[in-house]
Formats: sequence, C-alpha cells, structure tokens
Amino acid sequence: MSLKYEKLIRKMTLAEKAIMMSGKNTWETVDLEKYGIPSMVMSDGPHGLRRQAGAGDHLGLNASLPATCFPTAAGVANSWDEALGEEIGEALAEEAVTMGVNVILGPGLNIKRSPLCGRNFEYFSEDPYHAGKMAAAYVRGIQSKGIAACPKHFAANSQELRRMANDSVVDERTFREIYTTGFEIAIKEGKSKSIMSSYNEVNGVYANENSHMLQEILVDEWGFDGFVVSDWGGSNDHALGVKNGSHLEMPGTGKSGMYDIIHAVENGDLDEAVLDQRLDELLNVIFSTHQATEDAKGKTFDVEAHHNLARKAAEESIVLLKNEDQILPLKPGTKVAVIGDFAKTPRYQGAGSSLVNPAKQPEVILDVIGSTDLDVVAYEQGYIRNRKPNQKLTKAAVELAKKADIVLFFGGLDEISESEGLDRTHMSMPAAQETLLNELTTVNKNIIVVLSAGSAIEMPWYPYVKGIVHGYLGGQAGASAMLNILTGKVNPSGKLNETYPIHYEDTPAYAYYPSKERSSEYRESLYVGYRYYTTVGKSTRFPFGYGLSYTTFEYKDLKIDTEGVTFTIKNTGNVSGTEIAQLYVGKSSETVFRPVRELKGFVRVELQPGEEKEVRIGFDDKTFRFYDTRTDSWEIESGTYQIMIGENAQQMVLEGALDVKGTVENGGYKKEELPEYFSGKIKDISDEKFRILYGKEIPDGSWSGEIRMNDAVCQLYYGKGILGKLLCAALKLLLKISDWKGKPNLNVLFNYNMPIRGYAKMTGDVVTMKMAEALTEMANGHRIKGTVHLIKAAINRE
Repeated sequence: MSLKYEKLIRKMTLAEKAIMMSGKNTWETVDLEKYGIPSMVMSDGPHGLRRQAGAGDHLGLNASLPATCFPTAAGVANSWDEALGEEIGEALAEEAVTMGVNVILGPGLNIKRSPLCGRNFEYFSEDPYHAGKMAAAYVRGIQSKGIAACPKHFAANSQELRRMANDSVVDERTFREIYTTGFEIAIKEGKSKSIMSSYNEVNGVYANENSHMLQEILVDEWGFDGFVVSDWGGSNDHALGVKNGSHLEMPGTGKSGMYDIIHAVENGDLDEAVLDQRLDELLNVIFSTHQATEDAKGKTFDVEAHHNLARKAAEESIVLLKNEDQILPLKPGTKVAVIGDFAKTPRYQGAGSSLVNPAKQPEVILDVIGSTDLDVVAYEQGYIRNRKPNQKLTKAAVELAKKADIVLFFGGLDEISESEGLDRTHMSMPAAQETLLNELTTVNKNIIVVLSAGSAIEMPWYPYVKGIVHGYLGGQAGASAMLNILTGKVNPSGKLNETYPIHYEDTPAYAYYPSKERSSEYRESLYVGYRYYTTVGKSTRFPFGYGLSYTTFEYKDLKIDTEGVTFTIKNTGNVSGTEIAQLYVGKSSETVFRPVRELKGFVRVELQPGEEKEVRIGFDDKTFRFYDTRTDSWEIESGTYQIMIGENAQQMVLEGALDVKGTVENGGYKKEELPEYFSGKIKDISDEKFRILYGKEIPDGSWSGEIRMNDAVCQLYYGKGILGKLLCAALKLLLKISDWKGKPNLNVLFNYNMPIRGYAKMTGDVVTMKMAEALTEMANGHRIKGTVHLIKAAINRE
C-alpha cells in the first residue's frame, strides 16, 4: 500500500515513529518540529467543548475555556432532526477552531441497552438506525469546518461499572445489527476522520486491539481511512493495538508506549511496514486539520448566536408526555405555583468528561418565568437534592400548592443519579421528590411535572398528575425553551429516543445487566428497547418514538414501491406543528428470528393548521437486510415484508406489504432450537440456548479470586493483599461521601473502575507496565516478591 507521507516517514527513526503513536500529554499528540509535524489537539465535546485552559486532565477536574453548552445527545435525539444535528456540529466546530482544537471527541452513540447505564445522557438512542443518522449529522457538521469528529465508543460499551475490566459477550448477528450499525452510518454517511475505541473487551479481545472490529469491519467493510484513538487509559497492549488497526494511545504514557512498539518491531511481533501505514494514516488527519485551527487564530465565536441555537435545540428536544384535559399550553394570567429545587438550581447537563463550562450563564426558570404572562403566586424549594424528605420544605410547598390554579413541579434526576463511571441502581426519582409529588397531588389536581434527566425513569405518580413535560438535559438555554413550550409560544415536537418501561423489572436485559463478574452476556440478543416490548406485547409507560403535540395529525394515502414509501400527513388542529413520522419494517419468518418491527426511516414534517403534505421516505441498504452468520455478510431474505408508518413504535397508522426478491431464500435458523428468540421471550435464556445463538462455548466470566492486570481496582477488596483491601475500602468511603454530597467524585469513580494496568496508561510513565505487574503480585499476597519486582521495574524504566 502506498503511503501519502512516505518520504517523510522514511526519514524518521523507529523511535520517532513509535513515539508518535502515543499522546504528548492528556490532550495533544506528539509534535516533531524537525519534520514539520505539528501537535494535534483533542477535546471532549459531545454537547459542548471542554478545552482545558491549564494543565489537562481527562476527568475535568481542572477549569476549561467557556463554550456553549448545548442539550446532551439524549435530548437532541428527541428532535429526530438531522439538519439540527448538523447545525450543532457546525457550531461546535466553530468554537473548537477558535480554541485550537483539531479533533472533537464525539458524538457518543452507544446503544441504550439498559436504562441504568450511567452515560445514557451522552448517547442518542436505543435504536441503531436513529443513533447512526443523528451521529452522521453531527459528524458532517463538525467536519464541515476542516477538523475531525470522533464517534465513540466503538463498540458494545453498555455499562460503566468495571467498564475497563469487562468483556461484552455478544453473538455476531446482534453485534452487527444492534451495536455497530450506528457506527457504520456515522462512518459511511458522515465520513468521520477518527473513531474512539471503547474500554471493554468484545468477545474476549479488547476493542482497541480487536482486528475483527478495527480492520475487518471498520476498514475492509466500511472503508474507514482515518485514525483510531483509544479511550483515555483504554489501551491494553499498545503494540498489538497498532498491529490490529489502532493508531493513537491516549493520554500520553511517556516513553512506555514507545518502548512497547520498538520492542514489538525488534521482536518481529509488529511489522514496521504496518507501523508506517498507521503513522501515515494518523499524519493525514494531523496535517488536514491543522490548517483550520491556524486560520482561526485570534478569532472568536458568536456567543449570542450559539446561545440562541442552544435554545432552538432544546425546544425541538422537549417531549410532551401527558396533557390531560389539555392543561397545556398555559393560558395568560394562569395562577401558577413554582415548586422544586430544579427551578432555582437547574440540572442542564451531565457529569464526567463531557462537563462544559458554559459560555453564557445558564438560564434559570425562576429568573426567566417573569418574562411570561403567567401569574406566579410564589416559589417553594420543596426538596433538597439527594436528601431524605424534609418535613418543613414539604409542608411549605403543600401550602403554596393550595393557593394556585396550577402547580409547576420541577424535578428529575440529580447529579449523583447519573454520571460517567457510575451506573444507576434503580429507575426511580430521588425519594424526596416522589414523596413531595404524592403530597402535592392530594391538595391540587392540576399538577404539571417538568422533568430534567438524561435517561428514562419510573413514574408511579403518572396517574395523579395532569401534565408531564420532559426537557431531558436541555443545555444552557433550556429554561427559556421550556417556558416557550409551557406557554405555547412553541409547539412541542420532540419524540422519545428510548422506551419508558412501567417498571425496571420489565426491561429485556434485566436479568443480564450489569455483568455480575467479568462477562457481560448479551443474552437478550436483538431485543433491545422497543424491539422487545412490541414483539412480546409488553405494556410500557411510553413507547419509543412517543411524543404529544398541541395539534393533531392525520395520516393517509400510503403508497409503496420498490424504492420507498409515499404518504400524506395533514394538520387537523388549529395551531401549526411538526410531526415526526416513522417507517418500520417487519417480516414473519420461520428461519430468521426478528422483532415484530424495526425502525428503517423517519421524517420531520412542519404543517400549518389544515395544511397537508405528501412526504417520502426512501428505502436504503439497511431496510431489509439481516446479518447472516452462515456467509458472514449482510443478506436479504426473500419474501413479503410488512411496511408500517407509525406515530411511535407502538402505534402504527398506515400499513402495507412489499414482496422482495432477496439474496437468500431462508435465514438458516431452526425455530425448534431457539423458540425464545423467535417469540421474543428472552428474559430467561438458558446456557444451552445462548450457546447455540453465540455459536461457540460461552466464556467463563467468573472470578477465581486471583487478581489479574485487567481486573478493576474495586476487585482488590477480594484479593489477598492488605494494601489492596485498604485502597478499596478508602475508595468506597469516598464514594459514599460523594453520594451524600450529591456530586459525583469523578477521580474516585475513575480509579474505582480502572484495571491495575490502567495505572501504567494514565500516569504519564510514572508507573510502568512492569511496575503494574509487580503491584498485581502484591495484590495477590506476594508482598516481598512483588516489592522486589516493583523496585527493579522502577529502576529499569523500560
């Protein structure tokens, strides 16, 4: 393979080439002035830039430069608006280049396998097609300004607990159809210049050194020609990663990463020609993104314009979930009581590596509600974040509720409820909020719940309130956006990116999530989210794709041809509105198990009162395909397909059929062998049935009691070394303290989930891999031998 920068690479020594494959520090790549190679700067930025001003750290403990805080991905996904995603991407890039950032580490598009994943607020959807389309839009927007986007985390990264010491055990068909399709769309349609590998193993091989993922799928199938960067600290065997398709190990590991590659080349484990190819691919992005930041030096971005865009994004992302007796929109002069801590101290973004320092003061409901024509009686806090019910605050809120026509209750999930590094343990709102809501509904029947949260919650109080409006995490302009919705200045159009179950126990992965020990077994297979609920007929609180409007819509005149579907939507109400129509496809088959329907397209349609439009949703290469493990390729089963247009995943309004001549006549599965997968009743899959689906022996994920290099620090408590037990106990105490404070301690969480070898990847060469091996010996009770090896490793830095 010819190299674009072959002449330059030929001049470089092996050591120079090797050192380029690890970071210079937390956020920058190595620059080599004598070759004219500049440093490339990366920054977190799924919903706003986190460009640190001083010393960089992955956890966001140090201050970052002001940037616009847009709604998180979980919010913007509710808009189903690819044009909006592209517009946000452009704005992110405009800010990035003014800060000297070449690569924005985002968007995040992991599948919401379970509502409990602590990072769901950063991810788009439970559906791969939906997630992929939104991600591709962000990528196009970001890269339109000459820099690189970096979709993450590739792939099957579904839990935060022991996220760096976890093996995702998933059959190939599920892996391809559910967990990589979104990335495929982001790469093929967005033309992303980089991608971030995930922390976890996939079927026993770390994602960052997995040749099946990084070479066979990413490059050979999808035509990816950018660079792969490890998640921070996610590189296990750096030389093996480079050999199998990874490029950049982050953050900087001093010279240890360099030595890993040099030794691998010298030992014959890594062909230097492969190293040259990886370096060439990395240099291509470094040079191609450098000019954009050079041209932007001294420039600034329009803070006000971006704030307005953040408001627009929030407005499109808000979902009206309940509107009994048409209590919304609020009429002018309505006497409202404002109750809830979130009205005074908003929750507008998530926690962790994505934390943004807002360029403009985040809006607060109490500050902006005065600009409306509502008659605000008073405000009461009602509850304290992350505390037990407070009798005094509850009483004051209840007394206020008696004086108002309508109560606006502001609540949701607090900061400690969902965060990077920490999975939720339940789907409830904090107890103090639920207790207060129960009290309020006894004295005022006109309660409107305004939610702020990055993921699904249980709503036992649903029958007792008249209105529910979900703003997700709405960014710095979320308050005015929410009031525009509540007062009818803007008609809500958002539709849910995820299913809201009635109880957490209803979720398909309930029995399998999170992983009990080393292995996370994806026994539910394809039946994630709505794919499960619609197939088995399970009731939900709100289905995927659900959202109400202040107007009504009528669907009619479905026409189906071999290229797509055409139908008409009419606004039958008296206000203008936007409808999101969804295309679902299904097929009955005796040889391929499938969900009853799967999303294959969508369109946003804006309509004035009484207006109707004919709309078109085209078919594409993903409409009828399934992944055939017999041929290790995508195939289409011949037969009759059900073509459905829905308002959401549960409510189909137009249906038809299409005969399709496929590439195979049958799917090869035996219904008698896998009856649960054909019926969708997958909540208690036996080892035997999962083994058949998996196609090989299920790996033993049990923990023997011996600490290994890739075991998480939190497991040291069960090891034989006293130091490990003390460290674990200290971390657990610190986690309890942060829980009591209501603010996640990111440093503690990162260490709690990090494997021992992570200390060799996150300390800038202070701890080498040999030193980490010695620490592992000590954790297993070999204190003297481990100490001797630790001293030797500290002396011999290689």
